[in-house]
Amino acid sequence: MSNEPTVLATALASFDDLWSPRIVTRVNDYDVRVAKVAGEHVWHAHDDTDEFFLVLDGELHIALREPAGERTVLLPRGSVFTVPRGTEHRPSSPSGASILVFEPTGTLSVGDRHEEVPDHVDATTGHALDG
Repeated sequence: MSNEPTVLATALASFDDLWSPRIVTRVNDYDVRVAKVAGEHVWHAHDDTDEFFLVLDGELHIALREPAGERTVLLPRGSVFTVPRGTEHRPSSPSGASILVFEPTGTLSVGDRHEEVPDHVDATTGHALDG
């Protein structure tokens, strides 16, 4: 990690891969990751941690499977949402988005439980930010 400020627009411009988060910094035992997203991710759940989303650009949809049934949360640019631990969810973005995610270091992008991971989704604990 750098001891210098990170410009998020510059960080996002440094890669093109979708659903492949880059770690921009760490806060205590948490990663702050940015990602470009488009289309659908995979249904998954993080059993032991919440997952925080901030939409930097575009619009993100998060489908949730909750005890009361399924619902979808729509997050326009500038919105935040936290998916509670253990909740099955599937992020998607029909027109593309840039997001910031905050979760414990080492958390797998496809969670602890997930359906089959398609080729366009990177199952990772986050990649180092180049440059």
